[in-house]
Amino acid sequence: MTIDAHFHCWQLARGDYGWLRPALAPIYRDVAVSDWQAQSVPHGVTGGVLVQAAPTEAETAFLLAQADAHPAVLGVVGWVDLAAPDALARIEKLARHPRLKGLRPMLQDMADPKWILQPALAPSLQAMADNDLVFDALVKPAHLAHILTLAGRHPGLRIVIDHAGKPDIAAGQWQPWVDGMARLASRTGACCKLSGLLTEAGPAPAPGAVQPWAAHVLACFGAERLAWGSDWPVLELAGSYGQWFAETRQLLAGLSPQAQSAVMDGNARRLYRLPAASAT
Repeated sequence: MTIDAHFHCWQLARGDYGWLRPALAPIYRDVAVSDWQAQSVPHGVTGGVLVQAAPTEAETAFLLAQADAHPAVLGVVGWVDLAAPDALARIEKLARHPRLKGLRPMLQDMADPKWILQPALAPSLQAMADNDLVFDALVKPAHLAHILTLAGRHPGLRIVIDHAGKPDIAAGQWQPWVDGMARLASRTGACCKLSGLLTEAGPAPAPGAVQPWAAHVLACFGAERLAWGSDWPVLELAGSYGQWFAETRQLLAGLSPQAQSAVMDGNARRLYRLPAASAT
């Protein structure tokens, strides 16, 4: 079985996806959970984690409604205003929904890469830990050192690095990403999503273009702390669901069946405390 630890759905008319513009023609359309299933089920995916794409609590409510309607949505990573005066109450309310498994501030869009370290946010981060919610770190290489600091300040907070920290593969970026990811892996208990790399390699990347970056996160985090995700439909800016699935299988081919199963299924279940999967 396979768990897709990172996919999206959206309705353009909702109007809060500031980044999703007509220029992104391949993905500028409504996307339903059933559309994701049409892509994922043929590859043996039995469930997935639906991740926020807009910095609003209205979208989080929309995603939780999708989870209520679709058993294959095993968990939701939503959004809450961590800086709001009543952030603790908001977090606790959201955490009462059994499918709310994590929260994701969109750090890559913040002007200040140190935004998450401001003291005013510490109570909200502690509330996430207290409510057993995962912190999805949507970051770029410039943020990695600050996530390392964050992990040290909040050892009880489960952290996962989305999209392997988004190295600029199209530009051949290696440093400072490679050292930043290695430090996070060795000095913290953070996990990492094996997702989003094809998109970072630019439109229609050559087969194997992302292999050195994917191999690095596998070497650093090991099969026990890496979780596969499609990042569909954003993935379609660079390739297809089947392409990324096949490239991942090729990357993992040298691992034991148990290790491959951990990356493709077990680690996501453990990280997000997921219920039993269902493809219905």
